[in-house]
Amino acid sequence: MSRYRPPRSAGTPLITPEGEARLRAELHELWHVRRPQVTQAVSEAAAQGDRSENAEYTYGKKMLREIDSRVRFLSKRLENLKVVSDRPADAGKVYFGAWVTVEDEDGSEARYRIVGPDELDLRQGLISIDSPLARALVGKPLDAEVKVQTPTGEQYYVITAIDYP
Repeated sequence: MSRYRPPRSAGTPLITPEGEARLRAELHELWHVRRPQVTQAVSEAAAQGDRSENAEYTYGKKMLREIDSRVRFLSKRLENLKVVSDRPADAGKVYFGAWVTVEDEDGSEARYRIVGPDELDLRQGLISIDSPLARALVGKPLDAEVKVQTPTGEQYYVITAIDYP
């Protein structure tokens, strides 16, 4: 068996202004704060002598590789993202950036915001526009019933509120 893995698609290149600010803050933190700290720790570990058995040196080099990898990813990703800050012309339908309140068959409500794949955070109610639920909701008006195919079977939701920040 080979180690080849086909490249994953990066997802939809859309992001909210808040999401872009978070990614830029992470990039700044990594490049201007974390990397200099780790570089300093690696140089101090290297000054101790034998690098082959120096755990601090080995660990520091590994951390630098991880930081550099994430910095490269964020730099390329931020170049390709399109920031969506405008409200849609028809605010009565669900589009990117909308906060949507849905009610399931049991009557329990949930509130989600449709965001880009880089912003996904279920604890905050942020779902990716590439998710099955978001794909089912996009373009639907208030009080529309949507069917979502989940691993446990079909689920039905009714859109009870649409809000744009």
